[in-house]
Formats: sequence, C-alpha cells, structure tokens
Amino acid sequence: MTGQPQLLRAINERRVLELIREAGSISRAPMARASGLSKPTVSLALAGLVEAGLVHQVGQSSGGKGPRALLYELNPGSGWVVGIDVGRQWVRAAAADITGEIVARRDERARLRSTRALVAQIGGLAHQVAGDAGIEWARVTHATVGSPGVLDPRRELVEHAPNLPGWGRQGMVGAIRDELGTGVTFENDVNLAALGERSHGLGRDVDDFVFLWAGTGVGLGIVIGGELYRGAGGAAGEIGYLPLGEGDPHDRANRSRGQLEEAAAASGVVRHARELGMKAPLTPRAIFGAARRGDTLAGEVVAAEARRLALAIAVIVPVINPALVILGGGIAGNGDLLVAPIEEELRALTPFRPRLAVSELGEEAVLAGAIATALSAAQDKLFSRTGVLAVKEVGV
Repeated sequence: MTGQPQLLRAINERRVLELIREAGSISRAPMARASGLSKPTVSLALAGLVEAGLVHQVGQSSGGKGPRALLYELNPGSGWVVGIDVGRQWVRAAAADITGEIVARRDERARLRSTRALVAQIGGLAHQVAGDAGIEWARVTHATVGSPGVLDPRRELVEHAPNLPGWGRQGMVGAIRDELGTGVTFENDVNLAALGERSHGLGRDVDDFVFLWAGTGVGLGIVIGGELYRGAGGAAGEIGYLPLGEGDPHDRANRSRGQLEEAAAASGVVRHARELGMKAPLTPRAIFGAARRGDTLAGEVVAAEARRLALAIAVIVPVINPALVILGGGIAGNGDLLVAPIEEELRALTPFRPRLAVSELGEEAVLAGAIATALSAAQDKLFSRTGVLAVKEVGV
C-alpha cells in the first residue's frame, strides 16, 4: 500500500489544479472551501505544484481583514498549444499558452492543388505561428486539427469530406502527424465550432444545445450535458445526409454529398439563384448582399434557404430537444436575413420552440474549439508527465 499516499496526493494536486484553472486566480482558503479539502491538505498539494520549479511570487492580496493571501494562477509558459482550422477556402492556425490566451495567428488561402501541398501548408502554418509567438516547436505540447469529415481512428482515415479533394486519402492523417511532430488530435470542424461556443460563446451556460453550420457544407455539432456528443462511430451530426431537399431522395448521388447539403450548402444557394435568373458573379455573399438591398430574386433564394434550414431544425429538435440552436457558417451566419423567417417556418412545422441565435464567434468558432480541445489534451499530458502542472503565485 506504499503507493496510496502518493496516489492521494496526486488526486489532491489535480483537484487543486482544476480549481486554479477554473478560477483563473485563487488563494488557499477559497480552494479549501471549494474542494472540501483541509487547509493543510491544500497547502501540501500546492507544495507539489511549486516543486515543478515554475512558480514565482509577485505580490500579495490587499484589503480586507487578516493576513494578506497569495493568489495562484496557471503559469502561461508551462505549456503551449496550436489549433488549426482546415477548410475549402482557408487554412487558419493559432498558438495559445496553457491558459488559452492566443499569442499568434495566421490565415492563408487553402492550397487544394494536391493533398501533399495542403499537408505541407498545415505543417508550415503551424510552425510559423509558433515562431511568431517566440516558441520553439519542441515546446508545443499538443495540436488540434479541425476539418470537414469524420476520423476513423482504427484506420486513421477521414471519411465524409467531399468538399476537400483528396482529404480522405489513405495515409493523409499519418502525413499530418509527421508534419506536425507533436501530439495531434483530429476533430470534425463543426464539432469544434460547437466546442468553441461552449468555451467562449453562446453555449457557455447552456448544457444542451446544437450548432447548425451551413457554408461550403452542412453539419451539426451536438452538446449534451455539457459534453460533445459524437455517436457510436463519430458521425453524429452529419445532417448533410438527411433526405431533405430537392430531387429524388433515393438518388445514389446523395450517398456522396447528401441531399440536404446539396440543397442548403453554398453550391445549392448559388445553383438556385442561377435557376431563378440572377446574373453572375454569383456567390452566397453576393446573393445575401443583394437580398439586403431589396433584390426580389435574391430574396426568394434567401427565403428558400430559410425554409430548408427550418426543416432541418424541425427534424432535429424532437430528437435532441436542445435548449438552444446556434446558427453558424458563411451562410447560416446571416442572421439578420434568416432568423425571423426560420422562426416563422418553425412555428408552422413544430410545437417545439428552442431558442435560435447566431454564433457570437463567427468564423473564429472552429479555431476557438480547436484551441480548447488542444488545451484539454495538453493539460492532461503535462499533469501526467510531471505529476503536477505549473502554477505561479500572483498578487492583486
């Protein structure tokens, strides 16, 4: 039983560490109250954290009665993470310290001429943001890559990503791991957008919500009980494959991209505008801009898109019963034109009334979720490696 005291100490250190992480800064007495641990036990746990050699005292609390107390915070330099958002139009990367503060950021147009070029771009951009932050790459504890599709971890293969040519090729996941050369997590981009909202957006205080993405593709991020729900094979939320939209739902072409995605994604919006006789150049941005200016044909396209999204929500809500539906992506982010007609259509389709809102994070949602995911992995890794995660004492 000689290992039991060490195990208990590690558990207590982890509990104290979590309190410091959640609070941002906290002194010993509130730690004891929040953890249910005695003050001597908290002091012992803090001593273990100090032994990491990454703690310094910069002051003491002031005001109030009694002795001044030291405050403890995570040391930002105790670990670093990189988040990467890979899309059809852009590749975005950011570096953050262990507290989640972004210290460097870069965006580049996606190099889709070959899988090799895109993999090299991902690695190059990640190393560049680390360099911009003054971090040697060896100090990056973890990286998270977000992209369309679903990773099959057994085969290390990304499936259901028709909007990124070659992205599902065998060996691509391993090539990215080799290119990055650190711990790497792969996650669906819409799932990451939901996690970004959970950490920094409208989902902060909502345990059950969904993030409906409509842009180049269509997808759903599902948060239940405060946790991301992936399903048995990781494909929960791939609603682009719902048999909703125009045409024959039995058309085998739907197996590749999905009927709802064909109708409601960017290409479907542009195709509808062209069928109505709108003149080029046609892009979702141009179509929604024309609708704002009162263009009748553009207004018809936007109204049809609102009906499609409302139908998708009406299908989802009775199954998941979310308190909140967050709209995001290049198309669904046009809340000024979409929210009211979607709500009107929902009143005609279903008795369920979830709150509907547009993402606070916009195009930053995926990257925010990638950083949050990388932080969770990095904090676990650092704690497991050292027995502690560095904290520093700071004053107020």
